[in-house]
This record gives sequence, structure tokens and C-alpha cells, in this order.
Amino acid sequence: MMVQRWNKKRAHFPLIVFLFGLFILSSILYNELSIRQIHQNPDHDDGHRYQDSITSTTMKLPSRPNRVPEVLDRFTTCNSTVKYSGRKGWWADSKPGPDRRRGTSERCDMFSGKWVFDNTSYPLYNESHCPYMSDQLACHKHGRSDLGYQYWRWQPHYCNLKRWNVNEMWEKLRGKRLMFVGDSLNRGQWISMVCLLQSVIPADKRSMSPNAPLTIFRAEEYNATIEFLWAPLLVESNSDDPVNHRLDERIMRPDSVLKHASQWEHADILVFNTYLWWRQGPVKLLWSTEENRVCEELDGLGAMELAMEAWANWVATKANPLKKIFFVTMSPTHLWSREWKPGSEGNCYDEKTPIDDESYWGSGSDLPTMHMVEKVVGRLGSKVTVLNITQLSEYRKDGHPSIYRKFWEALGPKQLSNPASYSDCIHWCLPGVPDVWNELLFHFL
Repeated sequence: MMVQRWNKKRAHFPLIVFLFGLFILSSILYNELSIRQIHQNPDHDDGHRYQDSITSTTMKLPSRPNRVPEVLDRFTTCNSTVKYSGRKGWWADSKPGPDRRRGTSERCDMFSGKWVFDNTSYPLYNESHCPYMSDQLACHKHGRSDLGYQYWRWQPHYCNLKRWNVNEMWEKLRGKRLMFVGDSLNRGQWISMVCLLQSVIPADKRSMSPNAPLTIFRAEEYNATIEFLWAPLLVESNSDDPVNHRLDERIMRPDSVLKHASQWEHADILVFNTYLWWRQGPVKLLWSTEENRVCEELDGLGAMELAMEAWANWVATKANPLKKIFFVTMSPTHLWSREWKPGSEGNCYDEKTPIDDESYWGSGSDLPTMHMVEKVVGRLGSKVTVLNITQLSEYRKDGHPSIYRKFWEALGPKQLSNPASYSDCIHWCLPGVPDVWNELLFHFL
């Protein structure tokens, strides 16, 4: 009956009412379309997506409070530089959480011990049998004849490190993404992990897919990947190109891990590091809210603390509780032999044995940085496991490539006549020290 009355009324509607209704409907549809277009515009992004291509920096952008900041790259410059204002990220004011897992207990500290020569169990793989070996780390291939650096096993005091088992490690990784995030030291640990694991995967069931700055090793049988993401400062910076990153002026966004987090947030196991890049002089800070490219300048340690706080904020507020997150402490350098051999003027060149003084601590490992990392990571409680590789690696002055690696620039006669002048005392030969870092990772997984 109601439907009949409605149809009866509709028959007597004046034409003007019908046209007016049509106008109202058209207006509503137009407004809805406009709103939809606004939500699809990257300039109105809510921060959960990252835009790879932003409007050119030469254009004057309208002021929008939610605008995605321009992407930093190696061509980014500061219009001007001012002193650091003392600004801090949100995480700096957070209250400390419970003590985190350190891989230690009252019974045993896995990071306190000594190196034991073991040419029976080590090396865990053959350098020439790993097709993914880096020429920067393949010391035997590039002329190093003393192979003693490959035969040292880390022995904690009062307990034993879990023995490496390649099949067990693959079972831990089945159906998962393991991602290393950081600088070239972390890349070396990633290559070590790939070399430790790749031999049991048939050649037609494994692949390496470079996709700079993210490189991925895939194992089909286990539906697993081992990945490396180049992010030397953890936060976004103008040094995020994995090849072209040697710049006179280092610029970073101290409050944003958004660019890198969009890559690492889907991994199941994350291994982070950062250190050496903060020891190369002052850093320029370009905050995400700054639209005129006015930078602040801060020393390396202070800038690293800001970056660590931004990273810790992501871990505390965004990371899935089921993720396993590790932070690897600083990798030491051996640039001055006088620190372990008083009176000498060399470096790691021609060193063939570890340091046996357990109290040794070189200037290549900065204690204020260690304390800062301890403070920031300590606030994360059990969310992060720290792999404290610093002291155990301090002893291994013999483990660096020295002159036995590929150098990307031609060496002149003067350099060649003085090997110590161009020795690499920062990175590590493989097989070698980074394999033990991965044994520790295996132990705590």
C-alpha cells in the first residue's frame, strides 16, 4: 500500500522538482569524486606508503602540513646551515623499558671469551666454492697466502657456542625473510650468511636478485630469502645510493626511517647495524618538516643518537611483536699497530695472529658510542637482542683484508711501495670473523 501511494505521488511531481533533484545528485557525485582524487594524491599520503618519485625540488610546492618531504639523494644540498637547535625526536623522552635480552646470563656471557685455533672444524665453507663471494672480502683469491685467519673458533668462557648446523638454520628460516640492514660491515655479514647456507641448495633452486639498494638471495626449497638493505645511517640520507655515496656533505633526516622501513617492515628476522659512517665528521640534519632546506649541523655521535632514537621509535611503535630483531654493535678497526705493539708505526698489514690480551680495547671502538647505544637500545626491553661483537672482534687484528682485496681505484707506485698506506683494516676477510657473528645469530635464534 505504501509503495502504491509513493508511485501515485511521483506521477504528480512538477518537472522543476525533478530537475532540482537531478542537480543535487550531480553535485554530490562531483564532490565525492573530488574527495576520492584528494585521497589518491601522494601529497596527502598518511605516511604508511612511500613515494619513489617526488615532484622536482626546483618547483615551489604549496604549503601542506601533511606533505611527504622531498626524497634525499646524492644531489640534495642545504640552502643554508645553522647550529643544532637541540631538537629531539619523540623517542628521546620515553621511559626505559625492562632489561633487554643480551645473550647473557649469570651463568654465561657468550661475548666474553677467547679465540681458539681450530683447523679441524674451520673454516665453515671454502671461499672459492661460494659463487656470491665479494671481491672486497675474498682475501685468498686476491693474493693472501697465510690462511690462518680462517681457522679461529670463538670460545666463550664457562660455556660453548652452539655448533653451526646448516640444515637446522634453514629450518629456522623456512617460509621467512631474514634481512640485514645497515652499512658495508653488515653487508659482509650478509655475504657470510649466504656463503654459510648456499651450498646445500641446488643451483637451479637458488638465485640472487640484485635490486639496489635491496639485494635478495632466494632458496626455493625453503621458501626463504636472505636479504641485504643498504641503509648506512638507518634513517633516510643522501648516502642511500649503494654505489654512489662518497659525498663531501652528509645530509640526513634525523626523524625519518620511513623510506627504509617500507622495505624492512615485512621481514621476519631483522639484523641492524650502524657505526662507521658516523665517524667521518659533522652531519647535516634536514628535518622532515623543514620545507626551505635549512639544515642544522651536529657532530657524528649526536647525529647517530638522533638516528638511533628514530629507529628505536619504529621498533617500539611499529614493529610486529612476532618479529625477531637484532642489533649488532660496532665492528672495530685496527688502524694503528702501536695500540697492540707499542713503538710500531703500522696497522693491520701483515698481521697473522689475534691479540691474546683479553683487556685490549683499541681506539677503533668508541666507548661513548657504545654507551649511547646501550642507553637507546636499553629502552626497547625484550624487543631487541643485542649481538655484542665488538670485544671479540677487537682481538682479530689479523682478520682484515689489508691489501688482499679488489680496489676500485687504481693504486699508484707510491702507494704500492708502502702496503700499509692502502691497507683495508676496516672490513673482514671471508671465511673469517663475520662467520662467528652469524654463529652467534644462529645461537640466539
